[in-house]
Order: sequence, then structure tokens, then C-alpha cells
Amino acid sequence: MTSTRSLAGTASACPVHHGYEPFDQDDPFPSYAALRAQEPVMFDKRTGYWVVSRYDDIKAVFEDWETFSSENAQAPVRERGPQARQIMEEGGFTAYSGLSARVPPEHTRIRKVAAKAFTPRRFKVLEPEIRANVVRLVEAMLARPERRGDLVRDLAHDLPTITILTLIGADVDKIGTFKRWSDSRSAMTWGDLSDDEQVPHARNLVDYWAECRRLVAEAHETAPDSLVGDMVRMQAEGDPISDHEIASVCYSLLFAGHETTTTLISNALRVLLSHPEQWQRVVEDTGRIPAAVDEVLRYSPSIVGWRRRALRDAEIGGVAIPKGADILLLMGSANRDESRFEDGEAFDISRPNAREHLSFGFGIHYCLGNMLAKLQTRIALEEVARLAPGLRLADHADIHFGRNLSFRAPAAVPVTWED
Repeated sequence: MTSTRSLAGTASACPVHHGYEPFDQDDPFPSYAALRAQEPVMFDKRTGYWVVSRYDDIKAVFEDWETFSSENAQAPVRERGPQARQIMEEGGFTAYSGLSARVPPEHTRIRKVAAKAFTPRRFKVLEPEIRANVVRLVEAMLARPERRGDLVRDLAHDLPTITILTLIGADVDKIGTFKRWSDSRSAMTWGDLSDDEQVPHARNLVDYWAECRRLVAEAHETAPDSLVGDMVRMQAEGDPISDHEIASVCYSLLFAGHETTTTLISNALRVLLSHPEQWQRVVEDTGRIPAAVDEVLRYSPSIVGWRRRALRDAEIGGVAIPKGADILLLMGSANRDESRFEDGEAFDISRPNAREHLSFGFGIHYCLGNMLAKLQTRIALEEVARLAPGLRLADHADIHFGRNLSFRAPAAVPVTWED
């Protein structure tokens, strides 16, 4: 039987972190493998989180929402400084998670309403526009006489942003503004900022939240054919959701609906182009793309870590976890766990069980927007394979990823092509 270790014993024995650096996302996978092998449940004194790295342990935590609450999923990793707090309080910032940090019964009630608005039918209506936007963006990139591009800037940045703004009913001419607000939300929630660095981001979050509230108020007046409009209509018909909750769903979707999909599209093309033989298989048979997308989600997910809090004394992998402990679940590690995925460090679009990845979470908080993210990535890959089958990563491309506890987003994916 596995012995149970105490909090004090584990924490005091942990100056060694097996190469794991919480905010360094350039190549965390060797440290993940070391954690799985040597200390799959590790207390990290630098962040105050218990770090969990094995597939079965992470899946079990996701399943047991009554013990491991999502209430800290959107909490700032670094405490907000006094000036940032003042800016946000005076600016009326009261945004809360749409769904990911809420717990039943509140989560169940709001998700039921949101799910009725966030339907495959609405996604299918968007599909022709998504495809037209991909073609427009790719053709504009290919028209460059220098035959060099950046898949983040030229494709992945704008495409999901246009899609989610259209879905919600926001102004698609404000792509840059919404992206700036989303960057601030990521930095303020999952980043490692000093008090002074937080100040401009705090101002952006005040503006971001004001826009979400404005969209809900406007929907009451104009009844738009949009996701926000749908939720306002459901509210009028008796569904139990408040304006603040609708605005909070909007606040979450405007971020999650494009941030993670931008990264998924970027990573899908980056990983496939770095495996030319597998990219060629996709070019020759685009029917392989759905499986390829799932393998990218397993091998290089947009979100590599997500948080939970223990509501009572518990165990994870035989390790004692005290009530109130914060937990970081490394899905990016779980997805390469050899006990679940044979040769898990290899990228293989023919992998039979790639869909078992945990990149969208598991259980009651499974990502509501997973179908839309996969739809956009599929269309992007189909059109790039058609329009630019000879695309390749630029020689000596040194791809870096932003510093973040949870999100692994490439700053750029430089590419080139022949005439």
C-alpha cells in the first residue's frame, strides 16, 4: 500500500524541483517527465501549490469536484498590489468567472443556461464565415513578396477573435482592443507581475468589464441575434440567470474563446510543420485533420496547468493534501503519461487514443467551447493545406512561449514558402 506523506515532511524536503519552473513554458516537458517519475505530487514552496503530474491522479481530481473545488481557478496567482486594487475598485470591477471557477449549484444553474445558447447550430452558422476569414488571412500572407510570415500574427491572432466577437455580438472592428484586454486578463490572473507592472493591466480590466456590462445592457434594448442576446431572451422567459452573471459569461468567453484557440491553431501548424512527414499526410488526406487536432491537443495543449483547492483533508496519489491547499494540475504532463499514452513523448496523428487527453479538463467543468475551438482549427488546417501545402517553418526559427503558470502560447511561428 502506498504510504501517505505529510505536508510538513514534503514541503521541508523540497528545495529540488526536478527542473520544473512554474512560469517557464519554453520547454516544460522534460521537467514534467521528471516529476511523473520522481515526485508526481510535489509541494512547490515558490508558488504555494501542490503540483500534480500523473494522468490518473489529475483525472481523479477533476472528477471529485466536491473535494477539489474550482473556486481558485480564476484567482490571481500573484496578489494584486494596492494601486491595482484601487484602480479596479474605483472602476467598478466586479467581474467573476463565467463558469470555470464556479461550483454547484451555482455552476450547474448558469451552465445550463449558457449551454442552451452555446449550441452546435450557432457554430455551424458561423462555419462559412470562419472559412472565408481563413482564406482571406492566408491569401494575404501568401501575397507577401518576401515569402515569409508569422502564423500567429497573420492567421491565428485574428481568426478566433473575429469568431468569438461575432458569436457574442461585440464589435469586430475592435480586435486589437479586445486582444489587449485579454492579454491583461492573462497577465493579471496567471502571470508573475510586480505591483508596478500590474497598473496598466488593472486599467484594461476595468474597461474590459465595462464593455461586457454594456453588451448585456444593449442586448436588453436591441435583442440581437447573438449569444448574449440569447441569454438575455432566456432570462426574460424565466431562466434563472442575472445580468451580472451574463456579463461574467461574456467576460470569460471573450477571453477563453479566442486566447486558447489562437494558441491551438498556432500550435497545430507549428507542431505539424515540425513533423514534415505528418504534415504531408494531412495535405494528402485532409480527412486526417480531426485526429491530428486531437493529437496536437494532447502533445502541445494551449493550457498546460489548471487549479483546484482542497475543501477537506484528502489524498492525491497517496500523498496527504490538507484542507485549504491549492493544487496545480499539469494536464500538459498528464497528456504524455506513458501509463496512458504509449510513447507519449512522440507526436503521432495516428495515435488511437489521442482523444483521451485532458486538455479541455474533465467532469462537470469540461470546456463548453471545445467544439468551436476544434471547428476553427480544423478549418484553418484544411485551408492552409489547400492554399499552402509547401509551407515550412523558417530556418533556425527560435520559438518562445510567454511566461505564464497555465497557458503555453507561442509568441510567433515564423514560416516561409516557395512561389
